[in-house]
Amino acid sequence: MPKFGRRSRQRLKGVDSRLVNVLNEVVKYYDITIIEGLRSQERQNELVAQGKSKTKYGKHVRGKAVDIAPYSKAGIDWDNRDDWHYLGGFILGIATQMGINVRWGGDWSSPSLDKDVMSGKEQRTTKDNGFDDLCHIELID
Repeated sequence: MPKFGRRSRQRLKGVDSRLVNVLNEVVKYYDITIIEGLRSQERQNELVAQGKSKTKYGKHVRGKAVDIAPYSKAGIDWDNRDDWHYLGGFILGIATQMGINVRWGGDWSSPSLDKDVMSGKEQRTTKDNGFDDLCHIELID
């Protein structure tokens, strides 16, 4: 069974316990690594300046968000969208089962049900994202 390594556990310090609980459940089934949890306002400002974040006062600064990735000894494969979508859906499912509301950076308009223009039926989509942050998970207050 996968488990968090020392570095990932350290990166979860200061993160809201509800989010930590979700990730502790996820890691039992899906090997993930924590990229970043709680961050300083200075770090947040740097990421905004680099275009890697869109919010000056983001949820990371309050410990309400984490960036994660599928664990691999070869490193993070940022281009494998299938892995990111699978992981995002898995986390959303676990959080829902636990009664904890989270949002994934691959689907900001969660729960992602939009009407198809042609059929008028509701369908799931992530195509409405203007900014993909596939490694991001945050609590919905």
